[in-house]
Amino acid sequence: MTTEQSSSAPGRVVGFVGLGNMGIPMTEHLVAAGYHVRGFDTSEAALRTFAALQSGSARQPGSKAQKASIEASESANEPGEAGKAREAGKAGGVTAVGELGSVGDGADAVILMLPDSDIVERVVLGRLASEAQPAAGTTGSAPLASPARGAVGGGLLGSLAPGTAIIDMSSSDPARTRVLAEIVASAGMTLIDAPVSGGVSGARAGTLMIMVGGPTEAFDRFKPMLGAIGKRVVHAGDIGAGHAVKALNNLMSAAHLLASSEALIAGRRFGLVPAVMLEIINGSSGRSGSTENKWPNYVLTEKYDAGFSMRLMVKDLKLALSIEQATGVPSAAGEAVVATWEAALADLPPDSDHTAIARWLANRAGE
Repeated sequence: MTTEQSSSAPGRVVGFVGLGNMGIPMTEHLVAAGYHVRGFDTSEAALRTFAALQSGSARQPGSKAQKASIEASESANEPGEAGKAREAGKAGGVTAVGELGSVGDGADAVILMLPDSDIVERVVLGRLASEAQPAAGTTGSAPLASPARGAVGGGLLGSLAPGTAIIDMSSSDPARTRVLAEIVASAGMTLIDAPVSGGVSGARAGTLMIMVGGPTEAFDRFKPMLGAIGKRVVHAGDIGAGHAVKALNNLMSAAHLLASSEALIAGRRFGLVPAVMLEIINGSSGRSGSTENKWPNYVLTEKYDAGFSMRLMVKDLKLALSIEQATGVPSAAGEAVVATWEAALADLPPDSDHTAIARWLANRAGE
């Protein structure tokens, strides 16, 4: 399945693996910024949605998505010519590819937006990094793997040209990211980690925070590209630093949501009005992203659809807890947060949004 726009500027081709709730709006902003995006996903429905971006109104001059992308690029210090090109209607294009091995053809970089390190490694290597490399001429065990076109195993890495960068924007394990980066480097390519914060709404608006781990030269090279996706692009440090701060950030976010939900439910049972409580708290020292965004937009409305699953939250919390423990930091609070979230995950459907923990707490309180 392939959909091509008639032209794409040399050096502005990017591959993208993972066209889900986050991936689709991220690719949309790249196209609005003038990039030609080659997209791959194992889901035919996702590929159809991606191909439909070719004629989508979101990239017309003056559209909301385009304006957000322009602002994001400006915040990343991108030269003004890209913004002028978008304003002139010179958007990029899309190619929906049916094989993983083709996603990086002609691209300077391939972006990964996937659930976890297991899937990232199977995509890149055709196997887990901890597994032995398949014998020459064989393929990896992963369903996403395709036959090698180079000296490296059966994953994406075997099909990429030397010098291509892989940008892992997934929420991966930072320790495993470092190991994977060494394997990628041995094949003559670069891996950087660039996870995001801001959720689906941030991806749609082009306001994501992007935290990057990797060499300074790679960060400088790809900052304009990442700036088309997010509003702020920050170099967190060496490889794995982005994934580490993302996990620790999510531990803090989960603790905020848990404590905020307990307090607001207690206030409601005391006879207070939650909306009034939020008005007071958001002008006081107890405010957080949970009280300013998640409770008013997803809990009080009973939508529970912020776009980040309970399962993925628990995965990130465990990563953060392992960082605390590995660095010798007392982790009593972290352990309590993880235990509570694990209990909620066990009780709720596996695809529940993470904001549903507020409803779970209310149910446990007898509401």
